[in-house]
Amino acid sequence: MANGQHAIPFSTREDNREQQFKRVWVEELDDVFTDVAHYYDRANHVASLGLWNRFRDRFISTIDVKSGQKVLDVCAGTNAIGIALLEKQPDLQVHAIDRSKAMQEVGREFAHKLGMHIDSTIGDVHALPFPDNHFDVVTLQYASRHLRIMDVSCEIKRVLKPGGHFYHCDMLRPANKIVELSYYAYLRFCLNFTALLFRSSSSARDCKEYFINALRMFYSADEFTALLRDVGFAEVSCRTLFGGMIGHHRAMKPLDKE
Repeated sequence: MANGQHAIPFSTREDNREQQFKRVWVEELDDVFTDVAHYYDRANHVASLGLWNRFRDRFISTIDVKSGQKVLDVCAGTNAIGIALLEKQPDLQVHAIDRSKAMQEVGREFAHKLGMHIDSTIGDVHALPFPDNHFDVVTLQYASRHLRIMDVSCEIKRVLKPGGHFYHCDMLRPANKIVELSYYAYLRFCLNFTALLFRSSSSARDCKEYFINALRMFYSADEFTALLRDVGFAEVSCRTLFGGMIGHHRAMKPLDKE
């Protein structure tokens, strides 16, 4: 792990992340996502050089779902994952939660146009408003860097049924320093380009450096694997893309002990 962070407990690293970014998380991100909601998917398509749908499909291919299961999509945004899972298994019961009303309004419109129903909740994912042992599958994608992810992971484990699975996808901090620095340079270019192309508001433009710094203080693929094990998940596995720039994690809530 980089910069000697292997010696720092995850709880301390989470405290450090929150101390560094709390003002942005609490005061600024809602305005950012309200601005970007209507062009969020198009901007990601541009920034990924047209590979965004392929990234989504690759993540969906890792998710095992069965007829009639209850699925929770955490930080659901524009419902891309919920819609893709319903295309894969149409009789799923899909619930979405996100703090951004604007993003979920776009997501509900997307689902409605396809004749799909996704139950939507606007709320804080650090305290999921669902009972214990309730969902068969929980997903979380491209949002962990903006959260106290250790706390959210504990909440996800709580609402999962024993034997249920958590599927996580996000941009991660590459373990290789050269790859990491190249990654930040490309992301900085993409943020500037998409802000210009889509005429982002001042709130979105002002957060460009935050997005780089949030990734800089986030976890590598191996570190995130260790974090999930630390909060009590079992059978944690990971696949990475592009030298660790993106990671797909799968983890299981252990079965109840008899």
